[in-house]
Amino acid sequence: MTLQCDLGGNVLILSRRGAAPAGAAMTIRTNTTTRAVATQATGSAMAVRLQPRDPLIDAIGFSRGRFVVEQRPMAVLVVPTWAEFLRVAEDCRG
Repeated sequence: MTLQCDLGGNVLILSRRGAAPAGAAMTIRTNTTTRAVATQATGSAMAVRLQPRDPLIDAIGFSRGRFVVEQRPMAVLVVPTWAEFLRVAEDCRG
């Protein structure tokens, strides 16, 4: 998983390596939220573009220790919620 801020586009880009069928949704599960989001292929990864103040960002950052990413046919990822995640989001919120 990678989270980066596109300051020019004012978006956060959450991506994972791998390929999925066109239009395949990525489901993100936290302790408080479950949401399926549309993805775009970006070379060797699938990416989600989120607004910096999207409530899903805070749900991921404050999830209890980890969040889960599901996107078929790729493996399920269990990702730790490190402080750096919210730091990137805060930098993007400006």
